[in-house]
Amino acid sequence: MDGLTEMLKGTLEGCVLAVIGAEETYGYAITRNLNDRGFTDIVEGTVYTILLRLERGGLVDVAQRPSEKGPPRKFYSLNDAGRTELELFWRKWAFVSARIDGLRPRGADDTAPENEKKEDGS
Repeated sequence: MDGLTEMLKGTLEGCVLAVIGAEETYGYAITRNLNDRGFTDIVEGTVYTILLRLERGGLVDVAQRPSEKGPPRKFYSLNDAGRTELELFWRKWAFVSARIDGLRPRGADDTAPENEKKEDGS
């Protein structure tokens, strides 16, 4: 969907925290997880920038582990500060999304924007 990246800028850090909160994981897997959930414009460089910010902010614990291919991978898991930040993100998201939903006309369909193709290709 066009323009989605701009809308996501303020929420992408929370999305990455949510993925890490579900299971210990590494950068490429986080990107694939988000892509699989429909965030197809998200690229590895963006995710790695966020991971660095989370690491510097003390929100994640990092462990290096051997990789089957190439150099060791950095695995990320949420620590207590990260879990607190994720809870705060969800509270903020609920607040904002409730107000935005209140602006939408009743009966508006949010699942099939006109500029997106349907899954059957039509």
